[in-house]
Amino acid sequence: MFDEADPILGRVRTLALAFPDAAEKVSHGRPAFFTTKVFAYYGGSVKVDGVYRQHDQSVMVLVDPEERAALLTEERCFVPAYLGPSGWVGVDLTDDTDWDEVGELLDASYRLTAGARRIARLDARQP
Repeated sequence: MFDEADPILGRVRTLALAFPDAAEKVSHGRPAFFTTKVFAYYGGSVKVDGVYRQHDQSVMVLVDPEERAALLTEERCFVPAYLGPSGWVGVDLTDDTDWDEVGELLDASYRLTAGARRIARLDARQP
């Protein structure tokens, strides 16, 4: 369900694996980035009229409700199948993506899923 040589996946992978104790596994056919809990998935889908529409070059993250609401006003964002009801949001990625924003979204999701010690380690290394 994904291409290892995808350069957009490579950029997401670099950002996601920079977090303390972050690792990658394939879950449901897609790359998932996790510590104890998953904080990001690469790729997702939405169900439209009973048919799944793939968002192969996207990142799915868990963000706070206010940020999620703001993101969902943008055309590039979507409520992913399965995880959407739990607060996750999908963001389509392109070559023109603002990668600083993707880093911020990954950071927010990491902070909602990682334990206090990992977050303290993350904070300790930031200027």
